[in-house]
Amino acid sequence: MELKNDEIRRYSRHLILPEVGLAGQKKIKGASVLCIGAGGLGSPIAMYLAAAGIGRIGIVDFDTVDYSNLQRQILHTDADVGRPKAQSAKETILGINPHCDVIIHNTRISSENALDLIRHYDIVVDGTDNFPTRYLTNDACVLLQKPNVYGSIFRFEGQASVFAPHLGGPCYRCLYPEPPPPGMVPSCAEGGVLGVLPGIIGCIQATEILKLALGKGTPLVGRLVLFNALDMKFRELKLRRDPECPICGEHPTIRELIDYEMFCGIQPEPEQSGNPDEVTVQEMKKALDHPNLGIKVIDVREPDEYEIAHINGVPLIPLSQIEQRFTELDPNAQYYIHCKSGVRSMKALQFLRGQGFKYLKNVKGGITAWSEEIDSNVPRY
Repeated sequence: MELKNDEIRRYSRHLILPEVGLAGQKKIKGASVLCIGAGGLGSPIAMYLAAAGIGRIGIVDFDTVDYSNLQRQILHTDADVGRPKAQSAKETILGINPHCDVIIHNTRISSENALDLIRHYDIVVDGTDNFPTRYLTNDACVLLQKPNVYGSIFRFEGQASVFAPHLGGPCYRCLYPEPPPPGMVPSCAEGGVLGVLPGIIGCIQATEILKLALGKGTPLVGRLVLFNALDMKFRELKLRRDPECPICGEHPTIRELIDYEMFCGIQPEPEQSGNPDEVTVQEMKKALDHPNLGIKVIDVREPDEYEIAHINGVPLIPLSQIEQRFTELDPNAQYYIHCKSGVRSMKALQFLRGQGFKYLKNVKGGITAWSEEIDSNVPRY
């Protein structure tokens, strides 16, 4: 693995580091990394790995670029909206460093393809934003004995670690043996995220990858770094391997990949004809246009979201206040409940049903669907 003259110029600031040098830069060039996700975390990870000279970078992502991504997903530009993220990522990476071999996997990682995707790379980096994929990535890495460089972000907080039982540390399941109940932890789309936060956590992950490639320093194996951007504070927790862990413990029971959607309690999408608790935004419009139907509509988003976009005439009772304010509602009336996309409104429906309300419907797709299908003047966010 030799370096060309232009590569020596490119990596000169690495080469003069005694901990890297020519031999270390050759190790970096010889390393291969699979980035699962080309979004908020995947962006700084892939860009810095390319700049540092990682020889082969794989990108797994099945999504397309949306305007809402551009606040933090710096692999992509305004011109990339609507394009596959994997393809956009490849072009950006090659623009940074044409010496990189970039392999795109424009697919959703699953139990069927994860082992085949991961086995061809030295290091895996988890830039995902959902629990099924995190458990899947963890289990595949444990089975293949690949280091899993983990990161996650939410609002103003992030965390990072390196899960590598084959290096003596714990795995993701040792830290989180059970996933939270579905809907308990909001996604970034529901809860928001500070745009620079994935840059900070992603750079930590990229640093750990380079250390692993070089075999230098003390990796975050057995340690979890927690970061709070509002307070600008880092904390560190020591992690221990769980001897009862079902995949990396003393007597593992997981020897092959499982159904991770089922493991996380996520039910398959109902058929179009299907969910009796749901109505469409067209039905909500009919209820608003014809008050004589006796159907009332309420919005359970938060006040700052209501300020961004709302439907005229629809009152706001935030989900965070519904336990205190549900007495303002008539238990004998019929209600259509909406939020941003339908997740929080379903929670509100379930709570109200527990209080004796009988005539409740959840608006599928929420105000996002309203903007897309009914009134484009209502902003999408």
